Amino acid sequence: MDFNTEMKERVTYIDEVIERYLPKEEGFEKTLLSAMNYSMLAGGKRIRPMLMLETYRLFGGEEENEIAPFLAAMEMIHTYSLVHDDLPAMDNDDYRRGRLTTHKVYGEAMGILAGDALLNYSFEVAARAFTGTIDIFRVARAFTVLTQKPGIRGMIGGQAVDVENCDQPIDKDKLDFIYQLKTGALIECSMMIGAILAGAEESKVDEIGEVGKKIGLAFQIQDDILDVIGKEQVIGKPINSDEKNHKTTYVTLFGLEEAKEMVKVLSLDALNMLENFPRKNKFMEEMVQYLIFRDK
Repeated sequence: MDFNTEMKERVTYIDEVIERYLPKEEGFEKTLLSAMNYSMLAGGKRIRPMLMLETYRLFGGEEENEIAPFLAAMEMIHTYSLVHDDLPAMDNDDYRRGRLTTHKVYGEAMGILAGDALLNYSFEVAARAFTGTIDIFRVARAFTVLTQKPGIRGMIGGQAVDVENCDQPIDKDKLDFIYQLKTGALIECSMMIGAILAGAEESKVDEIGEVGKKIGLAFQIQDDILDVIGKEQVIGKPINSDEKNHKTTYVTLFGLEEAKEMVKVLSLDALNMLENFPRKNKFMEEMVQYLIFRDK
């Protein structure tokens, strides 16, 4: 089976898991629930839950029903961040994943509430893993990581620094801080949770977290590159939005070619680190290369 076919199969599986946990659109709050589901069912590559699943397999995890609540929860957290990113107060984008953004369909206020609801609901969904048969101490560790990495020392912290420095020059150290938190934290989180739930030793959890950091940074730099050279109909969102929003990126700091070279270096570092783990996951290695060198 080739990589693209395997990728589609995994996306289909993760989509099925996500749909299993989505709220029913009923009651007086039906519009909110509809906005949540609209955001979640807009498609996407499902990168973070897929990395979680493949890391789980890398460390010998087999009971995939036990990790399912965390797969869905991670995509809910990622999606809520996109819903809020697209708002007029943030990036003010009209399209996401090839269709109208949540606030353009449901209004700005409902867009804010849908994002808030997805974040809160993600923890509710992840907490269902406590009633499964997996080691409860592993679940507790994984749940702790899930609550920390998207927060003030993770994604939100990076986003706050990004917003605060939007209209002014940023040096490489601060830009790395933003990228490692804003983008890298959820990738790191996903891979750490996969390792924890599979029963990996603490040192190995830390190591796979470092791999996630490198993947996250490379992924965001590639995003910078695609914002300049990508095609809107391919990537599913407006291009040149960084320039429109006066954002410093790796492309503006170092130029297009050097940014591409940095992506290569980071990706090779990540792949070399994966080689050091006892088990091998060929699909995961191919996936890392695909994610970092993607064209959308």
